[in-house]
Amino acid sequence: VCCSCVTSLSWALLPVAVVVLIFVLASGLKGRDELAHLNVCVLVLGDIGRSPRIQYHALSLSRHGYNVTLIGFLGTKPHQDIIEDDRIDILPISELKGLTVGPRIFRYASKVIFQSFQLFYVLMKIEDQGYILMQNPPGLPAIAVTWVASRLRGNQFIIDWHNYGYTIMALTHGENHFIVKLAKWYEKLFGRFSDHNLCVTNAMREDLRKNWNIEATTLYDKPPPIFRETPLKLQHELFIRMGSTYLPFRPSLDVTKEYMELTAFTEHNTQTGAVTRSAGRPALLISSTSWTEDEDFSVLLQALEEAGHKLPSLVCVITGKGPQKEYYKKLIDSKEFHHIKICTPWLEAEDYPVLLGSADLGVCLHKSSSGLDLPMKVVDMFGCCLPVCAIHFQCLHELVKHEENGLIFKDSKELSEQLKLLFSDFPGDQGKLGIFRKNLRESGQQRWDENWDHNVLPLIKEHSPPHTLTHCCCHS
Repeated sequence: VCCSCVTSLSWALLPVAVVVLIFVLASGLKGRDELAHLNVCVLVLGDIGRSPRIQYHALSLSRHGYNVTLIGFLGTKPHQDIIEDDRIDILPISELKGLTVGPRIFRYASKVIFQSFQLFYVLMKIEDQGYILMQNPPGLPAIAVTWVASRLRGNQFIIDWHNYGYTIMALTHGENHFIVKLAKWYEKLFGRFSDHNLCVTNAMREDLRKNWNIEATTLYDKPPPIFRETPLKLQHELFIRMGSTYLPFRPSLDVTKEYMELTAFTEHNTQTGAVTRSAGRPALLISSTSWTEDEDFSVLLQALEEAGHKLPSLVCVITGKGPQKEYYKKLIDSKEFHHIKICTPWLEAEDYPVLLGSADLGVCLHKSSSGLDLPMKVVDMFGCCLPVCAIHFQCLHELVKHEENGLIFKDSKELSEQLKLLFSDFPGDQGKLGIFRKNLRESGQQRWDENWDHNVLPLIKEHSPPHTLTHCCCHS
Protein backbone atom coordinates (compact mmCIF):
# COMPACT_ATOMS: atom_id res chain seq x y z
CA VAL A 1 0.00 0.00 0.00
CA CYS A 2 2.82 2.41 0.95
CA CYS A 3 4.62 2.02 -2.40
CA SER A 4 1.49 2.68 -4.41
CA CYS A 5 0.72 5.68 -2.22
CA VAL A 6 4.18 7.10 -2.77
CA THR A 7 3.77 6.66 -6.52
CA SER A 8 0.37 8.30 -6.43
CA LEU A 9 1.77 11.11 -4.31
CA SER A 10 4.59 11.71 -6.79
CA TRP A 11 2.13 12.05 -9.68
CA ALA A 12 -0.11 14.26 -7.58
CA LEU A 13 2.77 16.63 -6.84
CA LEU A 14 3.47 17.15 -10.55
CA PRO A 15 0.82 19.91 -10.87
CA VAL A 16 2.41 21.63 -7.87
CA ALA A 17 5.69 21.87 -9.74
CA VAL A 18 3.88 23.34 -12.75
CA VAL A 19 2.14 25.94 -10.58
CA VAL A 20 5.45 26.85 -8.91
CA LEU A 21 7.08 27.35 -12.32
CA ILE A 22 4.25 29.63 -13.44
CA PHE A 23 4.52 31.75 -10.35
CA VAL A 24 8.31 31.96 -10.65
CA LEU A 25 7.92 33.35 -14.17
CA ALA A 26 5.13 35.67 -13.08
CA SER A 27 7.07 36.97 -10.08
CA GLY A 28 9.91 37.95 -12.36
CA LEU A 29 7.56 40.21 -14.31
CA LYS A 30 6.03 41.89 -11.26
CA GLY A 31 7.67 44.84 -9.52
CA ARG A 32 8.34 44.71 -5.79
CA ASP A 33 6.12 46.94 -3.62
CA GLU A 34 8.48 49.43 -1.94
CA LEU A 35 6.29 49.44 1.19
CA ALA A 36 6.19 45.63 1.45
CA HIS A 37 8.40 45.76 4.55
CA LEU A 38 5.47 47.31 6.43
CA ASN A 39 3.27 44.27 5.71
CA VAL A 40 3.48 41.09 7.77
CA CYS A 41 1.62 37.84 7.19
CA VAL A 42 0.87 35.95 10.41
CA LEU A 43 -0.09 32.35 9.67
CA VAL A 44 -1.47 29.40 11.59
CA LEU A 45 -2.79 26.30 9.85
CA GLY A 46 -5.32 26.01 12.66
CA ASP A 47 -8.12 27.87 14.43
CA ILE A 48 -7.20 31.54 14.88
CA GLY A 49 -9.57 31.94 17.83
CA ARG A 50 -7.82 29.10 19.68
CA SER A 51 -4.32 30.38 18.89
CA PRO A 52 -3.80 33.18 21.41
CA ARG A 53 -0.05 33.57 20.83
CA ILE A 54 -0.63 34.14 17.11
CA GLN A 55 -3.27 36.77 17.95
CA TYR A 56 -0.84 38.49 20.32
CA HIS A 57 1.80 38.60 17.55
CA ALA A 58 -0.71 40.28 15.24
CA LEU A 59 -1.68 42.89 17.85
CA SER A 60 1.97 43.66 18.68
CA LEU A 61 2.82 44.13 15.01
CA SER A 62 -0.18 46.41 14.55
CA ARG A 63 0.81 48.42 17.62
CA HIS A 64 4.13 49.17 15.93
CA GLY A 65 2.59 50.32 12.67
CA TYR A 66 2.71 47.13 10.62
CA ASN A 67 -0.20 46.01 8.44
CA VAL A 68 -1.07 42.42 9.31
CA THR A 69 -2.71 39.74 7.20
CA LEU A 70 -3.82 37.07 9.65
CA ILE A 71 -4.38 33.70 7.94
CA GLY A 72 -6.00 30.63 9.53
CA PHE A 73 -9.23 28.78 10.17
CA LEU A 74 -12.21 30.68 11.55
CA GLY A 75 -13.69 27.97 13.75
CA THR A 76 -13.75 30.11 16.88
CA LYS A 77 -14.29 33.85 17.12
CA PRO A 78 -10.97 35.71 17.51
CA HIS A 79 -10.53 38.21 20.33
CA GLN A 80 -12.50 41.42 19.87
CA ASP A 81 -9.29 43.48 19.76
CA ILE A 82 -8.28 41.55 16.64
CA ILE A 83 -11.65 42.08 14.98
CA GLU A 84 -11.70 45.82 15.70
CA ASP A 85 -8.08 46.54 14.70
CA ASP A 86 -7.98 48.45 11.39
CA ARG A 87 -4.43 47.27 10.67
CA ILE A 88 -5.32 43.58 10.95
CA ASP A 89 -7.10 41.85 8.06
CA ILE A 90 -8.28 38.31 8.73
CA LEU A 91 -8.01 36.08 5.67
CA PRO A 92 -9.86 32.85 6.53
CA ILE A 93 -8.97 29.57 4.87
CA SER A 94 -10.97 26.35 4.90
CA GLU A 95 -9.98 23.30 6.91
CA LEU A 96 -9.73 20.77 4.09
CA LYS A 97 -10.36 17.10 4.86
CA GLY A 98 -8.93 15.26 1.85
CA LEU A 99 -10.45 12.17 0.26
CA THR A 100 -12.91 10.11 2.31
CA VAL A 101 -12.25 6.74 0.62
CA GLY A 102 -9.22 4.53 0.17
CA PRO A 103 -6.37 3.50 2.52
CA ARG A 104 -5.81 5.76 5.52
CA ILE A 105 -2.35 6.85 4.42
CA PHE A 106 -3.69 7.79 0.98
CA ARG A 107 -6.49 9.86 2.57
CA TYR A 108 -3.93 11.64 4.74
CA ALA A 109 -1.65 12.29 1.76
CA SER A 110 -4.56 13.74 -0.20
CA LYS A 111 -5.36 16.10 2.68
CA VAL A 112 -1.76 17.31 2.75
CA ILE A 113 -1.78 17.87 -1.02
CA PHE A 114 -5.10 19.78 -0.97
CA GLN A 115 -3.90 21.96 1.90
CA SER A 116 -0.62 22.60 0.08
CA PHE A 117 -2.41 23.86 -3.02
CA GLN A 118 -4.76 26.02 -0.96
CA LEU A 119 -2.06 27.59 1.21
CA PHE A 120 0.33 28.17 -1.66
CA TYR A 121 -2.39 29.89 -3.68
CA VAL A 122 -3.33 32.15 -0.76
CA LEU A 123 0.28 33.10 0.03
CA MET A 124 1.01 33.93 -3.61
CA LYS A 125 -2.22 35.92 -4.04
CA ILE A 126 -1.89 38.32 -1.08
CA GLU A 127 -0.11 41.64 -1.50
CA ASP A 128 3.64 41.86 -1.01
CA GLN A 129 4.77 41.06 2.51
CA GLY A 130 8.03 41.83 4.26
CA TYR A 131 7.68 38.86 6.59
CA ILE A 132 5.71 35.68 7.04
CA LEU A 133 5.50 34.61 10.69
CA MET A 134 4.19 31.05 10.97
CA GLN A 135 3.19 29.00 14.01
CA ASN A 136 4.50 25.45 14.29
CA PRO A 137 2.80 23.09 14.95
CA PRO A 138 0.92 22.40 12.81
CA GLY A 139 3.77 22.44 10.32
CA LEU A 140 2.74 19.83 7.74
CA PRO A 141 2.47 21.07 5.02
CA ALA A 142 2.72 24.68 6.19
CA ILE A 143 6.51 24.89 6.70
CA ALA A 144 7.49 23.69 3.23
CA VAL A 145 4.75 25.61 1.43
CA THR A 146 5.47 28.83 3.30
CA TRP A 147 9.20 28.48 2.66
CA VAL A 148 8.64 28.06 -1.10
CA ALA A 149 6.25 31.05 -1.19
CA SER A 150 8.64 33.22 0.83
CA ARG A 151 11.54 32.40 -1.49
CA LEU A 152 9.51 33.20 -4.58
CA ARG A 153 8.24 36.48 -3.18
CA GLY A 154 11.33 37.62 -1.30
CA ASN A 155 9.81 37.49 2.19
CA GLN A 156 11.66 36.89 5.44
CA PHE A 157 10.32 33.60 6.86
CA ILE A 158 9.96 33.31 10.66
CA ILE A 159 8.87 30.12 12.44
CA ASP A 160 7.46 30.37 15.95
CA TRP A 161 8.09 26.95 17.51
CA HIS A 162 5.36 26.24 20.08
CA ASN A 163 6.22 22.55 20.14
CA TYR A 164 7.18 19.79 17.72
CA GLY A 165 4.39 18.51 15.51
CA TYR A 166 5.78 14.99 15.29
CA THR A 167 5.68 14.54 19.10
CA ILE A 168 1.99 15.45 19.10
CA MET A 169 1.35 12.91 16.33
CA ALA A 170 3.24 10.31 18.38
CA LEU A 171 0.62 10.59 21.15
CA THR A 172 -1.86 8.97 18.75
CA HIS A 173 0.31 6.77 16.54
CA GLY A 174 3.34 5.95 18.70
CA GLU A 175 6.94 7.08 18.22
CA ASN A 176 7.85 4.32 15.75
CA HIS A 177 4.98 4.82 13.32
CA PHE A 178 5.99 5.52 9.73
CA ILE A 179 3.95 8.76 9.63
CA VAL A 180 5.59 10.03 12.84
CA LYS A 181 9.10 9.30 11.56
CA LEU A 182 8.28 10.99 8.25
CA ALA A 183 6.86 14.01 10.08
CA LYS A 184 10.01 14.33 12.20
CA TRP A 185 12.26 14.15 9.12
CA TYR A 186 10.12 16.74 7.36
CA GLU A 187 10.02 19.11 10.33
CA LYS A 188 13.75 18.87 10.92
CA LEU A 189 14.63 19.35 7.25
CA PHE A 190 12.35 22.25 6.33
CA GLY A 191 12.61 23.91 9.75
CA ARG A 192 16.24 24.72 8.88
CA PHE A 193 15.17 26.76 5.84
CA SER A 194 13.56 29.56 7.85
CA ASP A 195 15.31 32.93 8.14
CA HIS A 196 14.57 33.35 11.85
CA ASN A 197 13.12 31.24 14.63
CA LEU A 198 11.30 31.89 17.89
CA CYS A 199 10.58 29.29 20.57
CA VAL A 200 8.77 29.15 23.90
CA THR A 201 11.42 27.88 26.35
CA ASN A 202 15.17 27.88 26.84
CA ALA A 203 14.99 24.07 26.86
CA MET A 204 13.48 24.09 23.36
CA ARG A 205 16.01 26.64 22.17
CA GLU A 206 18.83 24.36 23.30
CA ASP A 207 17.19 21.29 21.75
CA LEU A 208 16.73 23.08 18.41
CA ARG A 209 20.36 24.17 18.45
CA LYS A 210 21.84 20.86 19.57
CA ASN A 211 19.75 18.33 17.64
CA TRP A 212 18.41 20.26 14.64
CA ASN A 213 21.10 22.91 14.08
CA ILE A 214 18.49 25.66 14.33
CA GLU A 215 19.24 28.91 16.19
CA ALA A 216 16.17 30.39 17.89
CA THR A 217 15.25 33.26 20.18
CA THR A 218 13.31 32.37 23.32
CA LEU A 219 10.04 34.28 23.46
CA TYR A 220 8.29 33.14 26.62
CA ASP A 221 4.52 33.30 26.66
CA LYS A 222 3.53 36.27 28.80
CA PRO A 223 0.03 37.44 29.72
CA PRO A 224 -1.40 40.52 28.02
CA PRO A 225 -2.99 43.23 30.22
CA ILE A 226 -6.48 41.66 29.96
CA PHE A 227 -5.33 38.93 32.37
CA ARG A 228 -5.53 40.49 35.84
CA GLU A 229 -7.40 40.10 39.10
CA THR A 230 -11.10 40.76 38.51
CA PRO A 231 -12.93 43.40 40.59
CA LEU A 232 -15.90 42.05 42.55
CA LYS A 233 -18.42 43.97 40.44
CA LEU A 234 -17.17 42.34 37.22
CA GLN A 235 -17.06 38.96 38.96
CA HIS A 236 -20.71 39.31 39.92
CA GLU A 237 -21.74 40.31 36.39
CA LEU A 238 -19.96 37.25 34.97
CA PHE A 239 -21.48 34.91 37.57
CA ILE A 240 -24.96 36.24 36.75
CA ARG A 241 -24.40 35.53 33.04
CA MET A 242 -22.98 32.08 33.69
CA GLY A 243 -25.76 31.29 36.16
CA SER A 244 -28.29 31.61 33.35
CA THR A 245 -26.74 28.50 31.78
CA TYR A 246 -24.78 26.67 34.47
CA LEU A 247 -26.41 25.63 37.76
CA PRO A 248 -23.24 25.73 39.93
CA PHE A 249 -23.17 29.54 39.61
CA ARG A 250 -26.68 30.00 40.95
CA PRO A 251 -27.41 30.59 44.64
CA SER A 252 -28.96 27.87 46.81
CA LEU A 253 -32.67 27.50 46.11
CA ASP A 254 -33.64 28.29 49.70
CA VAL A 255 -31.71 31.57 49.86
CA THR A 256 -33.57 34.83 49.24
CA LYS A 257 -32.66 38.30 50.45
CA GLU A 258 -34.56 41.53 49.98
CA TYR A 259 -32.90 44.03 47.65
CA MET A 260 -30.14 41.53 46.93
CA GLU A 261 -29.12 39.95 43.60
CA LEU A 262 -27.41 36.67 44.42
CA THR A 263 -25.02 34.22 42.83
CA ALA A 264 -23.31 31.25 44.43
CA PHE A 265 -20.27 33.47 45.07
CA THR A 266 -21.44 37.09 45.32
CA GLU A 267 -24.22 39.37 46.56
CA HIS A 268 -25.23 42.63 44.91
CA ASN A 269 -27.23 45.18 46.93
CA THR A 270 -29.52 46.70 44.33
CA GLN A 271 -30.15 49.76 46.53
CA THR A 272 -26.56 50.72 47.35
CA GLY A 273 -24.84 49.04 44.41
CA ALA A 274 -22.34 47.34 46.72
CA VAL A 275 -21.05 43.89 45.77
CA THR A 276 -19.71 41.53 48.43
CA ARG A 277 -18.66 37.88 48.60
CA SER A 278 -21.36 35.52 49.80
CA ALA A 279 -20.95 34.11 53.28
CA GLY A 280 -20.23 30.40 53.02
CA ARG A 281 -19.44 30.69 49.31
CA PRO A 282 -17.87 27.66 47.58
CA ALA A 283 -14.26 27.72 46.45
CA LEU A 284 -13.80 28.26 42.71
CA LEU A 285 -11.26 25.97 41.02
CA ILE A 286 -10.59 26.40 37.31
CA SER A 287 -8.76 24.41 34.68
CA SER A 288 -8.68 24.86 30.92
CA THR A 289 -7.91 22.32 28.24
CA SER A 290 -8.05 21.41 24.57
CA TRP A 291 -9.34 17.96 25.63
CA THR A 292 -6.48 16.15 23.89
CA GLU A 293 -4.31 13.14 24.69
CA ASP A 294 -1.63 15.19 26.46
CA GLU A 295 -4.02 16.07 29.32
CA ASP A 296 -5.43 13.29 31.50
CA PHE A 297 -8.35 14.79 33.43
CA SER A 298 -8.99 11.56 35.26
CA VAL A 299 -6.08 12.71 37.48
CA LEU A 300 -8.10 15.71 38.68
CA LEU A 301 -11.30 13.71 39.09
CA GLN A 302 -9.51 11.05 41.12
CA ALA A 303 -7.84 13.71 43.28
CA LEU A 304 -11.21 15.27 44.05
CA GLU A 305 -12.57 11.86 45.02
CA GLU A 306 -9.58 11.10 47.24
CA ALA A 307 -9.77 14.48 49.00
CA GLY A 308 -13.50 13.96 49.52
CA HIS A 309 -15.11 15.55 52.57
CA LYS A 310 -11.83 17.26 53.57
CA LEU A 311 -12.43 19.88 50.90
CA PRO A 312 -14.83 22.82 51.31
CA SER A 313 -17.81 23.21 49.00
CA LEU A 314 -16.22 23.52 45.59
CA VAL A 315 -17.18 24.52 42.07
CA CYS A 316 -14.75 23.10 39.50
CA VAL A 317 -14.90 24.76 36.07
CA ILE A 318 -13.10 23.07 33.16
CA THR A 319 -13.15 25.25 30.04
CA GLY A 320 -12.27 24.43 26.45
CA LYS A 321 -13.14 22.49 23.31
CA GLY A 322 -11.58 19.35 21.96
CA PRO A 323 -11.97 15.76 20.73
CA GLN A 324 -12.10 14.06 24.16
CA LYS A 325 -14.60 16.42 25.81
CA GLU A 326 -17.59 14.10 25.48
CA TYR A 327 -15.59 11.18 26.89
CA TYR A 328 -14.70 13.16 30.01
CA LYS A 329 -18.20 14.60 30.38
CA LYS A 330 -19.53 11.03 30.64
CA LEU A 331 -16.81 10.20 33.15
CA ILE A 332 -17.71 13.28 35.22
CA ASP A 333 -21.42 12.35 35.15
CA SER A 334 -20.55 8.91 36.52
CA LYS A 335 -18.97 10.40 39.66
CA GLU A 336 -21.02 10.89 42.82
CA PHE A 337 -19.67 14.08 44.34
CA HIS A 338 -21.67 15.55 47.21
CA HIS A 339 -20.31 19.04 47.84
CA ILE A 340 -18.31 19.35 44.59
CA LYS A 341 -19.94 20.61 41.39
CA ILE A 342 -18.25 20.38 37.99
CA CYS A 343 -19.18 22.18 34.77
CA THR A 344 -17.46 22.27 31.38
CA PRO A 345 -18.37 25.52 29.60
CA TRP A 346 -16.90 27.11 26.52
CA LEU A 347 -16.19 30.78 27.25
CA GLU A 348 -15.96 33.73 24.90
CA ALA A 349 -12.46 35.19 24.65
CA GLU A 350 -13.55 38.24 26.65
CA ASP A 351 -15.03 36.20 29.53
CA TYR A 352 -12.14 33.77 30.03
CA PRO A 353 -9.72 36.23 31.71
CA VAL A 354 -12.55 37.54 33.89
CA LEU A 355 -13.23 34.02 35.17
CA LEU A 356 -9.53 33.34 35.80
CA GLY A 357 -9.30 36.58 37.74
CA SER A 358 -12.26 35.47 39.87
CA ALA A 359 -11.01 31.99 40.79
CA ASP A 360 -9.28 30.74 43.95
CA LEU A 361 -7.01 28.09 42.40
CA GLY A 362 -5.95 26.92 38.96
CA VAL A 363 -5.08 23.35 38.03
CA CYS A 364 -3.00 22.46 34.98
CA LEU A 365 -2.85 18.90 33.61
CA HIS A 366 -0.90 19.73 30.45
CA LYS A 367 1.98 17.29 29.90
CA SER A 368 4.07 18.49 26.99
CA SER A 369 4.39 15.91 24.20
CA SER A 370 8.01 17.01 23.74
CA GLY A 371 8.69 18.08 27.32
CA LEU A 372 9.93 21.38 25.86
CA ASP A 373 6.94 23.73 25.75
CA LEU A 374 5.05 25.43 28.59
CA PRO A 375 1.29 25.65 29.19
CA MET A 376 -0.05 29.06 28.21
CA LYS A 377 -2.99 28.49 30.57
CA VAL A 378 -0.60 28.77 33.53
CA VAL A 379 0.85 31.98 32.07
CA ASP A 380 -2.67 33.42 31.92
CA MET A 381 -3.44 32.25 35.46
CA PHE A 382 -0.30 33.89 36.79
CA GLY A 383 -1.28 37.09 34.98
CA CYS A 384 -4.46 37.01 37.11
CA CYS A 385 -2.36 36.34 40.28
CA LEU A 386 -4.03 32.93 40.46
CA PRO A 387 -1.95 30.24 42.24
CA VAL A 388 -1.58 26.97 40.35
CA CYS A 389 -1.17 23.25 40.92
CA ALA A 390 0.53 21.87 37.81
CA ILE A 391 1.49 18.35 36.79
CA HIS A 392 5.24 17.79 36.45
CA PHE A 393 7.17 17.55 33.19
CA GLN A 394 10.70 18.28 32.02
CA CYS A 395 10.95 22.08 31.80
CA LEU A 396 7.97 23.18 33.90
CA HIS A 397 10.36 24.78 36.39
CA GLU A 398 10.95 27.58 33.86
CA LEU A 399 7.44 28.77 34.73
CA VAL A 400 6.09 27.24 37.96
CA LYS A 401 8.27 27.79 41.03
CA HIS A 402 7.32 25.07 43.52
CA GLU A 403 6.30 26.48 46.92
CA GLU A 404 6.57 30.04 45.56
CA ASN A 405 3.78 30.68 43.04
CA GLY A 406 2.18 27.23 43.14
CA LEU A 407 2.77 23.53 43.61
CA ILE A 408 3.94 20.80 41.24
CA PHE A 409 2.49 17.29 41.49
CA LYS A 410 3.18 13.96 39.79
CA ASP A 411 -0.06 12.01 40.32
CA SER A 412 -3.60 12.21 41.69
CA LYS A 413 -2.48 11.32 45.20
CA GLU A 414 -0.08 14.29 45.36
CA LEU A 415 -2.71 16.60 43.86
CA SER A 416 -5.26 15.41 46.42
CA GLU A 417 -2.89 16.28 49.29
CA GLN A 418 -2.18 19.68 47.75
CA LEU A 419 -5.88 20.50 47.37
CA LYS A 420 -6.51 19.63 51.03
CA LEU A 421 -3.54 21.76 52.11
CA LEU A 422 -4.39 24.80 50.00
CA PHE A 423 -8.09 24.85 50.93
CA SER A 424 -7.51 24.01 54.62
CA ASP A 425 -8.34 27.56 55.83
CA PHE A 426 -10.70 28.57 53.02
CA PRO A 427 -12.01 31.25 52.66
CA GLY A 428 -9.17 32.70 54.76
CA ASP A 429 -6.11 34.12 53.01
CA GLN A 430 -3.39 33.45 55.60
CA GLY A 431 -2.48 29.95 54.41
CA LYS A 432 -0.33 28.83 51.47
CA LEU A 433 -2.95 29.87 48.92
CA GLY A 434 -2.83 33.42 50.23
CA ILE A 435 0.99 33.40 50.34
CA PHE A 436 1.23 32.24 46.72
CA ARG A 437 -1.20 34.93 45.59
CA LYS A 438 0.76 37.58 47.50
CA ASN A 439 3.99 36.38 45.86
CA LEU A 440 2.39 36.64 42.43
CA ARG A 441 1.17 40.17 43.14
CA GLU A 442 4.64 41.25 44.24
CA SER A 443 6.58 39.47 41.49
CA GLY A 444 6.32 42.33 39.00
CA GLN A 445 5.46 39.95 36.16
CA GLN A 446 6.54 40.99 32.69
CA ARG A 447 3.67 41.38 30.22
CA TRP A 448 3.44 40.32 26.58
CA ASP A 449 4.03 43.76 25.04
CA GLU A 450 7.28 44.39 26.93
CA ASN A 451 8.46 40.84 26.23
CA TRP A 452 7.64 41.05 22.50
CA ASP A 453 9.22 44.49 22.10
CA HIS A 454 12.44 43.23 23.64
CA ASN A 455 12.74 39.94 21.73
CA VAL A 456 10.88 40.21 18.40
CA LEU A 457 10.78 43.87 17.39
CA PRO A 458 14.59 44.20 17.07
CA LEU A 459 14.64 41.09 14.86
CA ILE A 460 12.13 42.66 12.46
CA LYS A 461 13.67 46.12 12.48
CA GLU A 462 17.11 44.67 11.84
CA HIS A 463 15.98 43.40 8.43
CA SER A 464 13.82 46.39 7.45
CA PRO A 465 14.90 49.42 5.43
CA PRO A 466 16.10 52.35 7.60
CA HIS A 467 12.91 54.40 7.18
CA THR A 468 10.72 51.61 8.60
CA LEU A 469 11.38 52.68 12.18
CA THR A 470 10.19 56.24 11.52
CA HIS A 471 7.01 55.01 9.86
CA CYS A 472 6.25 52.60 12.72
CA CYS A 473 6.83 55.16 15.44
CA CYS A 474 4.41 57.56 13.81
CA HIS A 475 1.65 55.00 14.21
CA SER A 476 2.52 53.69 17.67
